[in-house]
Amino acid sequence: LEFSRRWCVLSDGVLSYYENERAVTPNGEIRASEIVCLAVPLPDTHGFEHTFEVYTEGERLYLFGLESMEQAHEWVKCIAKAFVPPLAEDLLARDFERLGRLPYKAGLSLQRAQEGWFSLSGSELRAVFPEGPCEEPLQLRKLQELSIQGDSENQVLVLVERRRTLYIQGERRLDFMGWLGAIQKAAASMGDTLSEQQLGDSDIPVIVYRCVDYITQCGLTSEGIYRKCGQTSKTQRLLESLRQDARSVHLKEGEQHVDDVSSALKRFLRDLPDGLFTRAQRLAWLEASGGPCSPPVLDLVQCFSDTNQMNVHNLAIVFGPTLFQTDGQDYKAGRVVEDLINHYVVVFSVDEEELRKQREEITAIVKMRVAGTASGTQHAGDFICTVYLEEKKAETEQHVKIPASMTAEELTLEILDRRNVGIREKDYWTCFEVNEREEAERPLHFAEKVLPILHGLGTDSHLVVKKHQAMEAMLLYLASRVSDTKHGMMKFREDRSLLGLGLPSGGFHDRYFILNSSCLRLYKEVRSHRPEKEWPVKSLRVYLGVKKKLRPPTCWGFTVVHETEKHEKQQWYLCCDTQMELREWFATFLFVQHDGLVWPSEPSRVSRAVPEVRLGSVSLIPLRGSENEMRRSVAAFTADPLSVPSRCLRNWRYMAGDWNWFPESC
Repeated sequence: LEFSRRWCVLSDGVLSYYENERAVTPNGEIRASEIVCLAVPLPDTHGFEHTFEVYTEGERLYLFGLESMEQAHEWVKCIAKAFVPPLAEDLLARDFERLGRLPYKAGLSLQRAQEGWFSLSGSELRAVFPEGPCEEPLQLRKLQELSIQGDSENQVLVLVERRRTLYIQGERRLDFMGWLGAIQKAAASMGDTLSEQQLGDSDIPVIVYRCVDYITQCGLTSEGIYRKCGQTSKTQRLLESLRQDARSVHLKEGEQHVDDVSSALKRFLRDLPDGLFTRAQRLAWLEASGGPCSPPVLDLVQCFSDTNQMNVHNLAIVFGPTLFQTDGQDYKAGRVVEDLINHYVVVFSVDEEELRKQREEITAIVKMRVAGTASGTQHAGDFICTVYLEEKKAETEQHVKIPASMTAEELTLEILDRRNVGIREKDYWTCFEVNEREEAERPLHFAEKVLPILHGLGTDSHLVVKKHQAMEAMLLYLASRVSDTKHGMMKFREDRSLLGLGLPSGGFHDRYFILNSSCLRLYKEVRSHRPEKEWPVKSLRVYLGVKKKLRPPTCWGFTVVHETEKHEKQQWYLCCDTQMELREWFATFLFVQHDGLVWPSEPSRVSRAVPEVRLGSVSLIPLRGSENEMRRSVAAFTADPLSVPSRCLRNWRYMAGDWNWFPESC
């Protein structure tokens, strides 16, 4: 770029630039009120050592350059103070790569776009909204989703974190594209260390999640899994893709071999600069021969050692040198890993109920894979099932191949796509498990794996995709409530074949219930201090409906099934006085069982089936507020595209200044 030297003055909210120091009339000026973004590129980005960029409402970009980093920093600070309002002054407390205002939608304010102030610093995106103080920063490398919705004229950047979703709209194309590129870069892996990776729950790299999930779904019965090496070229290409943007890599059976994936995972762990067991603590680990760090997937692998030939000892031989980076020269490394696998439950404080459910799910998948392979009618891991659209009729049935990794949401979209059904705003299409014998149905959670459900279906059960008529009301209830718990009176009846509560059989009885994030408690009456019964909430399956032969006192009931550690099923029936009560209880069950993730990010669902730019209803957590205030929220994210006129972007100015004087107003 060709820079022209100009004399610049910042005074009374106006940045003026002159031909030289003696000139009286400025060549041009930039009013602080017109500035929408201030960006600080890396040194030498524009062929000048230190630069900063100023974006204005008129879709203009001004580029300034200096020889001194200190002077550049001072000018950036002064310009930022001039155009950032007092509301967002907290954003100036630290250095930033990008600072400005953007239209957004978030929390409960989804009906219309508002203007917020944002700053990007490293991998953190900080925000200040008109209705509150500075937000908790979004950790971009921990995002669950980073996507672009809409067309080129009406783009929306969607950022999904575990408990909140933010929509940033592209009103001004020039500075929006700058924000988009900067955020995408900040959300990508930045280096080779663990802390520089895209991270998931518990700060575990997404690379590890992707590989472990694929191997768990497709490779647990593969002989020599983790011991056999994949093809070097395929392993290298896969690892490069994962390192670049693991979040966007989706491993699919048939496209990647399990040995290539396992080799990529081992290579990633082996190439960590400081190792998984850091150099500083490696000797202590080896001397102690045990400790709290080992890939949990190894426990599942050794559970299938009869098939895959990878028992604890063999796994330790493979992973000891990999995790400790010893090149097989220290036998203690294998012994440490062996001890960790053998004492997995105790060392990692694993919830035994969760572990049991996980093993059952994986066992179901493995059984179906083996059955499919033996029959020769399908590829290993695929299971053909019949799914109905809206109701069980011959003309509505669809035969679908169910891979091990398919979720209920993916199955729903598959069925709708086959029948060319478009998803519109406030269409809550869901896959239901229908039990005809019990006259009850259960909407599957969108992230629930379908294959284990099929394994447990009886001859009187089937899957149907239809609209969840109560979902909008449930989401609105979750958005407005102020507590994680739900309590109240309900009519209760246990299954006649089960004993234990001492209740007379043959009828419903009033009981008081309390549902919280960990358990469901039953009390004889409101004044009771001790519960008669208590069940872990995540071990319950809740179905809408109660079979008529039980003569339920109301038509608003649900059936609850609990499977004990001994695989004994307990079943009971609950009835509410009103439909709204039923929806509130069911919504709370979904909320606590799935950690608040009741409904998926809607744009990804809508954009697949409907050609128009339309973002449907979503369930959200507000970005701000205390723990009690951060409840799931929902509102119609109506089609409110901001009209972006087609503007010519040729009006760029490139300037440099003689920065040896600063007016007092700076």
